[in-house]
Amino acid sequence: MTRILIADDEKVIADSLVRILANNGYEASAVYSGEDAVETAMRTKPDIVLTDVVMGLMSGAVAGMMIRRSLPECRVILISGQAAIKPLLEIAESKGHVFELLPKPIAPERLLAYLKDGTPVSSSESEG
Repeated sequence: MTRILIADDEKVIADSLVRILANNGYEASAVYSGEDAVETAMRTKPDIVLTDVVMGLMSGAVAGMMIRRSLPECRVILISGQAAIKPLLEIAESKGHVFELLPKPIAPERLLAYLKDGTPVSSSESEG
């Protein structure tokens, strides 16, 4: 069973994603900060980390870089509803980290399709 760690400072979103994923055959758990994402990932070694980009003290991009350093096989997928994340992604890319990015909000069926086979999700598609 694929283990997915969700990191989002909006608890309702994180908990909703856990329920959606768990109901569709994934082992999912949630944390609510970038710091907790790193700590939990080191302990539980998930297959996938699905993290919001803009969170409190540590962004999802920074958390993703830290997780990838210790767990290079872990797939890190960033989700964001903010257009201003480009600088964070450029910093990550300059350090050799290219992340998958999904728009937020994302329809559950689009997320499940993406996790299953990498089907691209556009912003307009995610709003349904």
